[in-house]
Amino acid sequence: MFIINNLTVKYNKKVVLNDLSLKLDLFSISGIIGYNGAGKTTLLNAIYGLIEVPRSCFILNNKRLERSDIAYLEASNFFYSNITGRDYLKLFHRKNRSFNIELWSSIFNLPLDKFIETYSTGMKKKLALLGILSMDKQIIILDEPFNGLDIESVMALQIICKKLIEQKKTIIITSHIIESLTTICDSISVLKDGVIESTIAPAEFNMLTENITGEMNVKYSMLIDEAMR
Repeated sequence: MFIINNLTVKYNKKVVLNDLSLKLDLFSISGIIGYNGAGKTTLLNAIYGLIEVPRSCFILNNKRLERSDIAYLEASNFFYSNITGRDYLKLFHRKNRSFNIELWSSIFNLPLDKFIETYSTGMKKKLALLGILSMDKQIIILDEPFNGLDIESVMALQIICKKLIEQKKTIIITSHIIESLTTICDSISVLKDGVIESTIAPAEFNMLTENITGEMNVKYSMLIDEAMR
């Protein structure tokens, strides 16, 4: 079990996460959704250790979760200038010689010998993802991993996630595209107003989608009708 206990994060005087608690099963894919500003990225940053919070808030198998247990794909990816995709992956390969650069890059059809600055947004996302996979960590955090990916790559990533669970990995994933989560997740937690409002099982995913669609219709239909007059 991966447990988050009483996590609070403030920026100046604004409370972003308010005494948040959550329990997630190991060897599963746990989705986290929430509207913009709900605190999804703040939560992931806190888990990974990019935000200074007590590490005692995070428990993995009755022990404190350490940053060394985690591989984290951030929503925005940074690359050094004037290096190729191959150069980038070789940095990771030094720590995991079993990672087959050629085979993995062929899955996403990446031009490894071209400079990364020539890559499209989707290609950069796929390259960063391969770096994360090569780390072979127990906990894998993916923040908006489907952004910029074409349909084929989205499906490949979904298959990869399922295969990782078979290898006893635990995945925490966010996406603003709810359908990309309902396809693969074992549970989805709704983050709202700084707390986990609910955690939904697959049998309830359709209801969750309908509720979100209904909320959006109520929120925007009248405003859009007024704007189009």
